Amino acid sequence: MQVTETLTEDLKREFKVVVPADTLNEKTEARLTEVGSQVRIPGFRPGKVPMSLLKKRFGGHVMGEILEQTAQEAVDGVIKDHELRPALQPKVEVSEYEPEGDLSLTIAVELLPDMGTPDFSDIAVDRDIAEIPEEEVDGAIERLANARRGSEPVTDDRPAESGDIVVIDFVGKKDGEPFPGGEAQDYSLELGSNTFIPGFEDALIGVRVGDEKQVDITFPEDYGAEDLAGQAVTFDVTVKELRQPAPVAVDDEFAKTFGRETLEELKQAIRDQIADDYKRASREKVKRRLLDKLAEKFTQAVPEGLVDVEFDAIWKQLMEAKERDQLEDDDKAKSEDELRAEYRTIAERRVRLGLLLAKVGEDNAITVTQEDLNQALIEQVRSYPGHEQAVMNYYRQNPQAMEELRPPIFENKVVDYILELAQVTERTVTPDELKAPDPEGETG
Repeated sequence: MQVTETLTEDLKREFKVVVPADTLNEKTEARLTEVGSQVRIPGFRPGKVPMSLLKKRFGGHVMGEILEQTAQEAVDGVIKDHELRPALQPKVEVSEYEPEGDLSLTIAVELLPDMGTPDFSDIAVDRDIAEIPEEEVDGAIERLANARRGSEPVTDDRPAESGDIVVIDFVGKKDGEPFPGGEAQDYSLELGSNTFIPGFEDALIGVRVGDEKQVDITFPEDYGAEDLAGQAVTFDVTVKELRQPAPVAVDDEFAKTFGRETLEELKQAIRDQIADDYKRASREKVKRRLLDKLAEKFTQAVPEGLVDVEFDAIWKQLMEAKERDQLEDDDKAKSEDELRAEYRTIAERRVRLGLLLAKVGEDNAITVTQEDLNQALIEQVRSYPGHEQAVMNYYRQNPQAMEELRPPIFENKVVDYILELAQVTERTVTPDELKAPDPEGETG
């Protein structure tokens, strides 16, 4: 087997491999002999079938098998002899072959870049922290109280106000005819809650019990039912009752409905939850800032093939979002060429950072343990309150889903390792600043 390197360009390598006809014939006859010992052909004992007959009956199939095997051996040999680190499966093309002649192959390999021994000591990022204002705790308590509040009849003779609850019957009509799903009786609607079609609640401000009112509105263009989207309709509404929210006593008894013995215990639980939320927000921001700094510092060329794979995945998601009319406003204003250029750059950044983090993880024996996976599973389960058992069962029955938790865990562990080596400065900010994304170009 003769190997000649024909291209050395950045991370690309190409080799021409020539396999002599004698080598192919030897392999083919050896394989045909093996086949001859296994098949039964009338008139011949196993192992006694003439080679000429074996070639006639099985030669084509066996030659295809030998060519495939030889090509793989050539790839393996090139990688081993030249100590290559392929980024993707090498591409093999038959450049020349005639029966009974030599086999010429072209092997194209894209290599992983040499990331060297990264130094992170000169990278500086800010880690934002914020104090929890008591107003945020009080606001959470108020929202819990509102969710638990009941209602009581309005006893004085007054019209409906925003915040009141009207109990109504209504019939919706399109072109003078009732439409499916447009009718209800004894329907409770809180005015100002924005839970109904835009304009409907506003039209009921000022009604009184016993009123009959015609409400003319137009369904939004993006309404879920296509036959109603953008259509003008009329609702005939009868007001049957007017109610107002009944206040809830926020005390120890209220706290017990949430599994806490005292109101102070409930408030502390809320503080703890807010603290966790702040911690996650802080971590996400410092992680993004670190990745931005890494992207600025490390600019090695990356394999185009890996970028192609990443870009294709991004583009598929983008086109699916476009079909659902869920593109970001900025993207809607861009041409396809502009979008492709922008997301190609993003794909390249992701590949480069992925290779860098993989290198750091490999060099420092950073791994994902079973304990890490178990903790990630617990967090997944907690994020679906009321469906914990179903989520747990899903992961138990789908090992692949469990494995999909591994890459983000690994990434976070490597990021934590790098942050220990970088210059991290804590910066006190307001809660609003903590929750807000960094302005473009200001990553700390």
